[in-house]
Amino acid sequence: MIRVDHAGEFGAKRIYQGQIAILGDTEYGDVLRHMAEQEEEHFDTFTRMIQDRGVRPSLFHPFWDLAGYALGAGTALMGVKAAMACTVAVEEVIEEHYNEQEEQIGDRDPELTAKIQKFREDELEHRDLGLEHDAELAPAYRVLYQVIRTGSHLAIWVAKRF
Repeated sequence: MIRVDHAGEFGAKRIYQGQIAILGDTEYGDVLRHMAEQEEEHFDTFTRMIQDRGVRPSLFHPFWDLAGYALGAGTALMGVKAAMACTVAVEEVIEEHYNEQEEQIGDRDPELTAKIQKFREDELEHRDLGLEHDAELAPAYRVLYQVIRTGSHLAIWVAKRF
């Protein structure tokens, strides 16, 4: 679980870095930086847990680096609405993922459960910010949303195994 969460939060961090590279000097820069700061906190937490608990990071870490940044920059180049659509799609998958993890953990690991609960709330805030900034008005929103959701599910599947 920690390996998957570490990989996912790294990917999210890189998505926002890609979006900020394109949109950071616009009126949306502060919103993107706010979300990026929270993702940085999430990533740092799971990095510490990886080290403290002796968990192997994902072998695909270099891929998450490039893919996350490319997804962020690519959607930002399509416009702010597409960038926000990316946020909505990714954050909804992460919410589902954290819900499943919390159910699996139960009361066996209170530290991890508390982090998952807090981070899920942050991810829901990001989703809501995406919706408030017209994500659903992005060109071909449904297609973009489904492609990004599918990619996010695939990334989770890969990180669980590798």
